[in-house]
Amino acid sequence: MSDSHIVIYCTVPNQEVGMNIAEDLVAGRYAACVNVLPGITSVYRWKGDICRDNEFLLIIKSRNTLFDEIRDRIRLLHPYEVPEIISLSISHGSDPYMQWISDNTHS
Repeated sequence: MSDSHIVIYCTVPNQEVGMNIAEDLVAGRYAACVNVLPGITSVYRWKGDICRDNEFLLIIKSRNTLFDEIRDRIRLLHPYEVPEIISLSISHGSDPYMQWISDNTHS
């Protein structure tokens, strides 16, 4: 449909943090839907060390125009010093689903 819709990835340390962020974003109409996926393992470099942590992954569906507000909400609610908050444009999607995202987020 259009690149006005995005998917944002954000890892969180546990389900409680993930659900808190997900519910905040959906209740505030920043996101139409947030999937909270358990069971991922992240391997990364942090302050000179190689780290490995079990995390949850949030997949956030929204509009491109809401990215800054979503980023700010996540930063407010997230316990990490540097949380992962990355956005990917949705270049194609079913028209009804893309409309549903638009209808369930504020502009």
